[in-house]
Order: sequence, then structure tokens, then C-alpha cells
Amino acid sequence: MATSKDSDLETGFDYKTPLQLFSEKKYVKICAPMVRYSKLPFRMLVRKYDCDLAFTPMIISNSFVRSIKARDSDFTTCKEDRPLIVQFAANNSQDFADAAEIVSPFADGVDLNCGCPQRWAMGEGYGACLISKPELVQDVVRQARNRVNQQHFTVSIKIRIHEDIRRTVDFCQKAEHAGASWVTVHGRTAKQRRQPVNQEAVRIIKDSVGIPVVSNGDIKQLDDCYTVYEKTHADGFMAANGLLENPAMFAGFRETPKECVKKWIDLSLSLGTSFQCFHHHLMFMLEKVMGRPERRIFNMLGSTSAVLAFLRDNYDL
Repeated sequence: MATSKDSDLETGFDYKTPLQLFSEKKYVKICAPMVRYSKLPFRMLVRKYDCDLAFTPMIISNSFVRSIKARDSDFTTCKEDRPLIVQFAANNSQDFADAAEIVSPFADGVDLNCGCPQRWAMGEGYGACLISKPELVQDVVRQARNRVNQQHFTVSIKIRIHEDIRRTVDFCQKAEHAGASWVTVHGRTAKQRRQPVNQEAVRIIKDSVGIPVVSNGDIKQLDDCYTVYEKTHADGFMAANGLLENPAMFAGFRETPKECVKKWIDLSLSLGTSFQCFHHHLMFMLEKVMGRPERRIFNMLGSTSAVLAFLRDNYDL
């Protein structure tokens, strides 16, 4: 893993820290934490197409702290993988602070997942259930802040909203008071899935706190950033599915360009990506290019060599 600090003298790689990005850019373009997908090769790919900041997939903090095997499995980076935020699921301040301390030499900040709506996560005290525990979240943020004594290292939270926006505003204000660097707002409640994002809620939160607010949800094209900015004045926009389908989205491409597919092949093979991950990303990228019969064949391919042969024969890749 790379050494962490925020200057080119210390890492050999010059980049803007998250707080610099928020202070200098109209809005920051961010790759979301996606389970199984936002791993190192994909982060390196989207960074080639104007993605300003990238998150790791959500990592369970207690197993990460206790197991070297889990750390080696869940967290891989390199010096060019910056700026980087490591997202953790935690249900207590000790695990989160311990995890933050471990990754602090290799990342620019940590993020507490307060938004995952999956039943298993909430059953373990992780994710969206935390938006009903503001005092716990305050303690988690404070303990991580106290543990990592680095000027530019950030501690952020990613949340869903309550039906009563006043509760969400109060929650965010308490997190800010505890030292949160910024908050990412997925503008849906824990029960909502495909309903439109509540942009008004994002705007109200933005107007109610003094830290940056990132809007998450329904960002499928670069134009969506412009549109949502006019409604919310958010400091950043986080995309998940939009980037899976088109990793070049933030650079203004409407569909995944051929060169992007080539770069994914090169990156994933050079970094030792599992076949399943390699294949699934290509399925997302090429979904709008292939017809249904082609997709059926491509999705059934079972080896890297078969995938490469298919792309060579059908798309000159």
C-alpha cells in the first residue's frame, strides 16, 4: 500500500486533498462507495475521466480491525489512488477510530456509513439505523477526529433522510458540531428505493450547516450535476450506477467510449482483478451497446480469455 500524506514531496504524487477540492471547485465529482465494484482498478479508471474523489466499498470496521486477512482482502490502494476516502460500517466509536487510525497512512479520510438500508446491515447496528442515533454518531466522529491527528485528514458521514426533514437537519448539525468534515446526503429515506431523490431536502440541509454537503442519487449524466446544482447548490455530486454504466460520465461522455473499455481491460488485468469483477464491469459498460442476443452470449462467458476473444471478434478490442 502507498504511503499517505497529502503532498507530492511525501507521496511522489501531486493531488488536491478533499478539503482543497471543496474550497476550490464549484462542485466536486465523486465515485460512490459500491460493494464489490468501487475497488482499486475501477477507481483508477474513473480518475482518468474527471472523477475528483473516490470512495472504497463499505468495509466492516470490526473485522477490518481484528483481522489482517480482512485488511488485505478489503483494502488495496496505490500512490496514484488519491484523493481517497475509506468508508466503514461501524456501530461503535472504538472500532471506527481504530479503523481510521489503520488506514490514515494510506488515505485522505474516512467515512461513516449511515445510509445502507439493507436489512442485514441495520440488524447489526450499521447503516441507515444510525440516522436515529445522533449521539452515537457524534461520539464516533469525535473519537476518530481525536485519534488521527493529521491536518487534512477528513471524517465524513453518508446518510439517508428522515421523513421529517427537521430530524435530518438536527442530525447533520450535531455531526457538524462533533467535527464532521462534510456530509453526503442520499435524498431518500431508508424505506425508499427507486423514488425520485428529494432535492428539496438536500437544499434545506445545505442551507442549515456550514460544512460541505454532497448530493447522492439520480446522477446518471454530467448534465445531472448542473441540473441538481441549480436546485440544491450542493458542494459535490456522488454517482454510483451512472459511473458503472459509463465510467467516463464525469468527463461528459454520454456513453462509455471504446477507449474507456480498453483502459478497463488494461487496468483490471495489470492489477489482478478477479474474473467476476472484470466481467461484471464490462457487462455494465456495454449494456447499451449490445443487442439482447449479444448480451445473452456475453453474460454467459466464463473466462477472461473468452471475454477477450468475444470483444476482439465483435468490437475490435
